[in-house]
Amino acid sequence: MWDVILPILTGLAGILIGFFIGVFYLRKQLERMQSDPKMIQEMARKMGYKVNKQQLNQVQNMLKKQKFK
Repeated sequence: MWDVILPILTGLAGILIGFFIGVFYLRKQLERMQSDPKMIQEMARKMGYKVNKQQLNQVQNMLKKQKFK
């Protein structure tokens, strides 16, 4: 019986731990993007967009209004 329950429990624990680590990492990246416009431009470029200075300022202001903590 434990041969079935133990792998399921450890799998669920791994999924939950991985999810929370991913959320923590994403929040840290978004916090860094608030103060670094080059990161925002790089992200937009990877998604296939070209942002001008006005759009960059809009994105920065939007990120500053968000609370990631």
